[in-house]
Amino acid sequence: MSNEDSLPAFTFFGLDEVENYGLISEADNSLPIDIHNQVFQLVEKGNESFKESRFEEAVSSYSKANSIKPLNPIVLGNRSAAYIRLGQYLKQRSASISESSPLNGVDMSMLGELALKDADKLMNLQSSSVKSYTTKACALMLLERYEVARDTILSGLQIDPFSDPLRSNLQELEKVMPTSMRKTHGKAERSDDFDCTVCLKLLYEPATTPCGHTFCRSCLFQSMDRGNKCPLCRTVIYMTPRTCAVSVTLNNIIQKNFPEEYAERKAEQDTLVHLGNESMPLFVMDVIIPCQKLSLHIFEPRYRLMVRRIMEGNHRMGMVALDTATGSPVDVACEVEITECDPLPDGRFVLELESHRRCRIVKAWDQDGYRVAEVDWVTDIPPQSDQEKADLQELTTSAASFARSWLDRAKEAARQGGKELIH
Repeated sequence: MSNEDSLPAFTFFGLDEVENYGLISEADNSLPIDIHNQVFQLVEKGNESFKESRFEEAVSSYSKANSIKPLNPIVLGNRSAAYIRLGQYLKQRSASISESSPLNGVDMSMLGELALKDADKLMNLQSSSVKSYTTKACALMLLERYEVARDTILSGLQIDPFSDPLRSNLQELEKVMPTSMRKTHGKAERSDDFDCTVCLKLLYEPATTPCGHTFCRSCLFQSMDRGNKCPLCRTVIYMTPRTCAVSVTLNNIIQKNFPEEYAERKAEQDTLVHLGNESMPLFVMDVIIPCQKLSLHIFEPRYRLMVRRIMEGNHRMGMVALDTATGSPVDVACEVEITECDPLPDGRFVLELESHRRCRIVKAWDQDGYRVAEVDWVTDIPPQSDQEKADLQELTTSAASFARSWLDRAKEAARQGGKELIH
């Protein structure tokens, strides 16, 4: 099995340093001296953690400071930068490290949303600050909203055309996603009435909620992973992928009036959901055989992201064990289908799986912290000669005898209160 390099990752410019909170002599009179000093100490503690790449601790310190003094530009900007750096770390963390030291917590996309929320507040407070545009653009890049990130950078360059962070981030965008940067000339600009308010892109497979709001079908159900509420008005709705149909009329209007943009959206969605005819994401755990059923509790950030993407596609992934000698996945995996997916309020998932067929891993690579593999399917060849049939029957009989013996010992141990070990 061979490995490819990880997918290209962004370098975020302008977020290497965080701002210091003003000393008491520089402060306004909106806070008592003791409260101001408390905020000052929390921001300093967060900045120290940020410099040492302890981003979760930095976020915690900034959040405490924000609860004392809400809507402070320095606190919001620093916390947004910490969210982005933590998301970047999760995106670039290799699958092999995660397999030996699994993480628990929010995933990359949720961190991006939190960073964007702080960046939007920062822009409302400091609309003429280049730092605000830099922070928002980096949050959008983490969320893979490349066109909106580019527009944000261009708006910031109107304020300071010579801003090195903005220009460097623009070059990074054009280098990694050149096709996203192309603007079609000679066409009328479309109204934002045809944009999804979740992903801010052209509606793809539009679905309308009972409260009358329309979103991309995938965006709607990603949002409902965290609660059964409309993403816009927060009305409680009861919809499932099986009961939610695409709005045929609106979908036809979009395809007819914006064919090129619709084709780009379709290609983008297919790339995200379908990794190829012979490719699949891998869940590294243990050996599993065809026709086996099991339950999984998904808590790692990288696997939360993977499950959401799988549920937008064919609901299938590969399960593979680790080779204890090399620390890498073994060469043979088993395809499993997610038959039930229950999202929990905090973003975790409870899955019911059923395994189907075996496959051999040809090559594997990391994508956003989890493994993806190109596979060849294993086809069983029935025995041809009488000797082969006899050997297979003997092996089957031996395996059945061993299984019965193991079950008998297990029952005996259970009857004796589990005092005997099963060897």
